[in-house]
Amino acid sequence: MIVQKDFLNKLKDFGLNTYESKLWTALLSRGVSTAGELSDIANVPRSRSYDVLESLERKGFIIMKLGKPIKYIAVPPEEVLERVKKKISEETEKQLKTMEDLRQGEVIDELKLLHTQGIELVDPTDISGCVKGRKNLYDHLESAIKKAESSIILMTTAKGFIRKSEALKSALSKAKSRGVKIRIGVNASKEIAKKVQEMSKIADIRQSDIKARFCLVDGKEVTFMLLNDEEVHSSYDVGVWVNSKFFASALEALYESEWKKMKAVE
Repeated sequence: MIVQKDFLNKLKDFGLNTYESKLWTALLSRGVSTAGELSDIANVPRSRSYDVLESLERKGFIIMKLGKPIKYIAVPPEEVLERVKKKISEETEKQLKTMEDLRQGEVIDELKLLHTQGIELVDPTDISGCVKGRKNLYDHLESAIKKAESSIILMTTAKGFIRKSEALKSALSKAKSRGVKIRIGVNASKEIAKKVQEMSKIADIRQSDIKARFCLVDGKEVTFMLLNDEEVHSSYDVGVWVNSKFFASALEALYESEWKKMKAVE
């Protein structure tokens, strides 16, 4: 990664030396990375990288992520600016004025651009998570549905459909009023006929021979349940949330193919 020398010099106003500036901007471009990777990208000697990263952590510019190997996460430039402002305000009014000048100048915009247009964050802890307990799962689904902008895809069992029609009806109804397209595939049975009639005002519901449980929102966020809800107690139900457009788009393509084969629930 090449960063102009004069740009790095401007970062001295943030209280950073040359090595700190190089490693921070390298981490901003990656989002998350190891010390070795950052050393190679920033052209900083590996023997100095850990000391410099430790200094950046103390100053509040980065966060150390526990694990093997140790990785570092970039703090957004806006947040860093607020932390530095607080420290500077405690030291001198003159330095505080310098930071206000930086806020109004082009440096912070360049840093934000570097952060947003850098390599996409790939740390699994940032794009995925585990949700335990059916109540927590439904709370998570409700939150995802509330944020939906274009599409919601649900795949569920017959009993799951009954539960979701009660727990998520309000959120789904509001999503529909926002223009969100809602489709539900269900491993149907006669016992859900009444609920299907009720929910058909909100969603397009079809019958599937596949027994699966997942929710796909806007083609980029997926929550899929790992266990058969007929065989597990609600307290032990578990789901995995993944915020990955790459994975979600592949799942959506498979669903589209299956959707064409599904028939209306009788």
